[in-house]
Amino acid sequence: MAELFIKPKFVIKPKSFFMRKILLSKLFLTFLIAAVSFRASGQDKQDGSFTTENYYKVKWGYADEFINLWKTNHYPILKKAMEKGYVISVKAEKPILHSGEDTRWDFKVTIVFKNAQMGVGSPDVISPLKSEVFTDLAKLEKDEQHRFELLIAHWDVMIENVELK
Repeated sequence: MAELFIKPKFVIKPKSFFMRKILLSKLFLTFLIAAVSFRASGQDKQDGSFTTENYYKVKWGYADEFINLWKTNHYPILKKAMEKGYVISVKAEKPILHSGEDTRWDFKVTIVFKNAQMGVGSPDVISPLKSEVFTDLAKLEKDEQHRFELLIAHWDVMIENVELK
């Protein structure tokens, strides 16, 4: 009976390229449905921007390596998205002290997109920018694969401002 109350771990580490593609497709569809619901509810902000917080929980001792890989490989793509007007701002943070293992995160990135479609909609506007920023896409893919090998968990939270009047 006690087993019913054990928290499941939602760490998904697909082994094959095909399984990763399926997982990414499902994740994309989830975000697309959420974005449509978000828009349909009339809860979008006055300026129409769309904010996500991306949390990363990294294997112990590898947070700095993960952050350096993120800054080298992913941040330049987000900077290009800012140049093109898809992204309004990017903010990266890490905790000064760690919390309990079940609530621990090592790196957080807050991205403010121009609108919900830019953040989670179709077509994907961020991925095509890779070839504009990097000439060696095979190296980028290898480095990004290593960055995700360092992860224990990753989750994205869509944020909505709450009016406090």
